[in-house]
Amino acid sequence: MHTAAPRLTVGKVAVNLAPITMTHAEGPLPDRSNGQVWGAMHSSPTAVPGGLTGTPAGDRTAVLGLAIQPEYGGRSDFYTGQFSLRFRLVGPLVPHGCAIGAGDPLDFQLKRSGPSKWVSQDPPVIEFSAYDDTFTAPATEHCGPLAGPLDRRLGLPSATGNLLSYDASYTFKTYDQLPAKDAKAQREGGNLSH
Repeated sequence: MHTAAPRLTVGKVAVNLAPITMTHAEGPLPDRSNGQVWGAMHSSPTAVPGGLTGTPAGDRTAVLGLAIQPEYGGRSDFYTGQFSLRFRLVGPLVPHGCAIGAGDPLDFQLKRSGPSKWVSQDPPVIEFSAYDDTFTAPATEHCGPLAGPLDRRLGLPSATGNLLSYDASYTFKTYDQLPAKDAKAQREGGNLSH
């Protein structure tokens, strides 16, 4: 399991995103190549200061609220640092499906900020920091009549000045540490209930 506290600067907006939690498996395959299996990603919306208007009124008036929520974009390769996200825009006036990277997710090429640090051996906990300051942020999509105002408010599209900094920790179990399943349940793809 992998938990991160990312900071996102995109266009004219900078926010400390709500924590992201991910599950995935990785390790050597029988042919000695690296294998990875994606599990899931969870996060919550983070309020954008100034809401839709970018002014104090956007913070004081609930209907003008705006939040951003990262969603998995379909690619993760933690060996190379490649990672894709969409950023759903949420608010009382924002149409469902409105997002940055709705069609083509934002592609990140994370670079390590320094070496990983072992925090604990039992359970294993490792911390690391990474960032990408080279990605391009597209205009919003699926935002209906708010598309133009949102793009102006957020400063999108934005080719430069964007940053995703990614402070994370992870823990893991090796396959031999996972609980064994009943052979019949494994064949049927089900779980045992006691």
